[in-house]
Amino acid sequence: MVDGIASAKNRKIPEKRRLRQPAHSAASVVMEEARRASLLDGDSTEHVSFRAPKALIEAAKREGGVTNPTELGLLALAMLALPDPVANYMTKNYGKLGADHQLDY
Repeated sequence: MVDGIASAKNRKIPEKRRLRQPAHSAASVVMEEARRASLLDGDSTEHVSFRAPKALIEAAKREGGVTNPTELGLLALAMLALPDPVANYMTKNYGKLGADHQLDY
């Protein structure tokens, strides 16, 4: 019986249980970047549990294109874990305009 439990934990998530959204949605891009950064590698050994307003959960599922709380949690964590390329660009280039750049008011 223990062998059956251990092997069940190590199974890969079937394709049908992965995020369900259009190929180029923001959620699919985030999850693909998380895969590339090896953030989704290894066993799922951590457990996260919390209470949240139902309206917030439903809106987040709808916007993220996910159907269950586990997918929603993975998407939310991946979005927080990955660096924001726009913020990085803005930070690096703050206060640096070209010599011929004029601000028109």
